Amino acid sequence: MDDQPVLDPLAAVRAADDPETDVYLTGTVFLDIIFTGLDSAPVRGTESWARGMGSSPGGVANMATALARLGLRTCLAAAFGDDVYGDYCWDSLAEGEDIDLAPSRRIPGWHSPVTVSMAYEGERTMVSHGHEAPPPEETAPVCPPPSRACLASLVPGRPRQEWIGHAARRGSRVFADVGWDESGRWDPADLSDLEHCDAFLPNAAEAMAYTRTDCPRAAARKLAELVPLAVVTLGPEGAYAVDSGSGQCAEVPALDVEALDPTGAGDVFVAGFVTGSLAGWPLADRLAFACLTAALSVQEFGGSLSAPGWIEIAAWWQHAKAYDDQDRTALRRYAFLDDLLPTGTRRWPLRRAVPTIGFRPYR
Repeated sequence: MDDQPVLDPLAAVRAADDPETDVYLTGTVFLDIIFTGLDSAPVRGTESWARGMGSSPGGVANMATALARLGLRTCLAAAFGDDVYGDYCWDSLAEGEDIDLAPSRRIPGWHSPVTVSMAYEGERTMVSHGHEAPPPEETAPVCPPPSRACLASLVPGRPRQEWIGHAARRGSRVFADVGWDESGRWDPADLSDLEHCDAFLPNAAEAMAYTRTDCPRAAARKLAELVPLAVVTLGPEGAYAVDSGSGQCAEVPALDVEALDPTGAGDVFVAGFVTGSLAGWPLADRLAFACLTAALSVQEFGGSLSAPGWIEIAAWWQHAKAYDDQDRTALRRYAFLDDLLPTGTRRWPLRRAVPTIGFRPYR
């Protein structure tokens, strides 16, 4: 694969004194094992056979890979085990996707977290196992490297993350999402770090739970009181956003695609939205692009390796204009792609998830 990105979406806004990193993120990397082609949910006491299977780096690697494939200079801080799973995830991200792992660390004797995801009926069920990484011998730096943006995942029930405030004060734009609250409390205090964030991107269920509303659009408007930009994903309905600074609202419908595996689609959505935000696109274009990248990702195995690159996005746009398999009104929302997309081709296709992690790519 060519090491150079097919398109640099930030070319028009780059300056000589910009930080080397476009986006910094931190979190847990899992090895994802994904089963697809199940006719129904597994039943207790029976054996189910899946028609498809894929393995790929998961967890925070989903978003990191999606950002890198869109041409953003991505830096990831994560813990990696020194087992074969850890080797595979490290090599896939550093060598396969050109992600900067300088702030990451390898931990002797610590096994990699694993998630098994089963996709059926347009949804997924996941089983995960892992242990919290042991603390480093030296205190980790509170402040991440300088970057245009940082991606933060707010964790229900955990204290504030000091690095988010430090990054914001140093000029990074902070985009946040949130994890599912298994306790069911949905305490608004868990969102206190939003005071340092530029945007918050929960899904509809999370947004309504935190705001005690029964409408995702009402939830977005309420969240916009806490953060400059609230973006709520609506699943098959698309996405809705409220910009509290300008008072602007935007809504974009989802594209009609046949989903193979929804693993990581939300992460790919965030990556698409961040890309458009850093490039300075209008709000509706950012929403549409994020919906598109997420829609393309669910048509492939795996959360990280299903993320599209620019050639795949360009191929979809050419197909969509030539064939009558999408709503024409919805397609007009994507006219901005004509002035953006590359016309070249790539020598090798993107890496995709495969059943085993034992294969090595030919160089």
